[in-house]
Amino acid sequence: MHWYAVRVTYSRELVFKEYLDAEGIENYLPMRYEYIMKNERRMRKLVPAIHNLVFVRSTRECIDEIKNKPGMNIPIRYIMDRETHQPIIIPDSQMRSFIAVSGTYDQAVLYLEPTELNITKGTKVRITGGIFEGVEGEFVRIRHDRRVVVNIEGVMAVATTFIHSSLIEPIEQ
Repeated sequence: MHWYAVRVTYSRELVFKEYLDAEGIENYLPMRYEYIMKNERRMRKLVPAIHNLVFVRSTRECIDEIKNKPGMNIPIRYIMDRETHQPIIIPDSQMRSFIAVSGTYDQAVLYLEPTELNITKGTKVRITGGIFEGVEGEFVRIRHDRRVVVNIEGVMAVATTFIHSSLIEPIEQ
């Protein structure tokens, strides 16, 4: 059992998540609140934070079975490692930190594409207090604030809101 990042076409990530939930397959879809206009009224709606991306915790055989299932009208593809040409496997600890940060629905949480993440390497840290307690990532400065970034290599990165330096401890490597 590993975490895999899976691309779903045409913004059908909610439909795919519903299918996985019905099958009892563990999955994660980062969500956030967005304001939309409906009948000239401003409404707050929970929408996927990253379009066309779903994280699935399963075996590769099970996901391949879903991909090749007859009647499956949702085309899915693995996000591949460019060097090994194998699907990217996300470590459980990294995924736990990613879920802890992105699971808050907070507008101040930043989602960064791998191409945007040209930051200099920060110090590996663990957050010791607050809503992100236990999260491990890199302590860096983004958009004039000190934040902890949880990076899933080649897929996505998420940055916390401002974190005061008294709430972090360096991790020995």
